[in-house]
Amino acid sequence: MSPWTAIVVIVAIVVYANLRRNRDAARWQGGGSPASPELEREVIELRRRVETLERILTDSRGSTDLAREIESLRDR
Repeated sequence: MSPWTAIVVIVAIVVYANLRRNRDAARWQGGGSPASPELEREVIELRRRVETLERILTDSRGSTDLAREIESLRDR
């Protein structure tokens, strides 16, 4: 491979990388989400779990009820 061919290949790679980076940046700024549906479902499930934990911690029940509630959640 000649040096000039190598230079052309390197320039082509750099141009392609810049075009792709700009496209991805525009997608993020435009509000488009590159997240997969599986990731979105996982986030929703984690939010539900956090809400459950917050409810358990903020309830005014005794410690035995809290322990029983935690054990019932582990069994799921």
